[in-house]
Amino acid sequence: MKDYKVAVVGATGAVGLEMIKMLENRNFPIKNIKFFASKHSINKKLKFYGEEIPVELLTKNSSKNIDIALFSAGTTISKEFAPHFINNGCFVIDNSSAWRMNKNVPLIVPEVNSQALEKNKRLIANPNCSTIQMVITLKPLYNFTKIKRIIVSTYQSVSGAGQKGINELISQTKAWANEYKIPSANKFQYQIAFNLIPQIDIFTENGYTAEEMKMVNETKKIMDDEFIKISATCVRVPVFRSHSENIWIETEKPLSQAKAKELFLKADGIQLLDEPEKNKYPMPLFAENNQITFVGRIRPDISTDNYALTFWVVSDNLLKGAALNAVQIAETLVKNNFL
Repeated sequence: MKDYKVAVVGATGAVGLEMIKMLENRNFPIKNIKFFASKHSINKKLKFYGEEIPVELLTKNSSKNIDIALFSAGTTISKEFAPHFINNGCFVIDNSSAWRMNKNVPLIVPEVNSQALEKNKRLIANPNCSTIQMVITLKPLYNFTKIKRIIVSTYQSVSGAGQKGINELISQTKAWANEYKIPSANKFQYQIAFNLIPQIDIFTENGYTAEEMKMVNETKKIMDDEFIKISATCVRVPVFRSHSENIWIETEKPLSQAKAKELFLKADGIQLLDEPEKNKYPMPLFAENNQITFVGRIRPDISTDNYALTFWVVSDNLLKGAALNAVQIAETLVKNNFL
């Protein structure tokens, strides 16, 4: 098997560090690897297969002699530097929102729409974390019967806001435990410790937040269905890692609880955890550092005569919601002989 020259851009961030772990954990075929970040991270060294590799400053020249670049450095950096990598013949897998809704850029969850990848499209977008774990569970059901409508409520961990979000929950919780005054909110709009914040990202003109509209628009693109009706409510919760979602769907054909379980059991990347009689169901504690997306609490909607089902999904937002999905896209490029 051919080995590849790989770059991780934004290597010292929460997702960048997980990308490095996933490349190593999944034995991605690497000839050599480079880590890039801002000037604040220069002189740092990151371990890869036991070797300490220095973090380099990201410049236009960083794009030379790279086969695959995994970007997780934010929208501004992606827009500035991704084109340089692409112009030098590199595949770029970008974790920011910069390119997701560009009609010429594939938006990929490998278990759902890997067929959208093309050899001549070297810029690939990694979807939003909350979208990824939803569509991976929708796909096996959608293959059985078309989904007409989706209502989703998310319970998103602070790591979705990066290391600063994690640090803010730690500092506020420590202050509370030691009977100190809880520090003022910095990363979030309000105190996050022992609180829920029904706002992720800015509000748009229709009253939904940008995060909620990402779920709406990205899902339609990934599922290749502009007619799915979707409403989302995204909430930040005081959990360090792993997002949870309650998903309600209305389908064209009947979809029983038993059939849904059967479909989930056969699907790639999903683990069914649905034994209510034993109090077994997905939780962030189970999903943290796990590459699997968990689904449970599957039940019919008893409030309607329409074909409707609801279920609970939990996934590690830094892994399947970001780093793992990006590495899986890279694996798919290799499998398809695109490099």
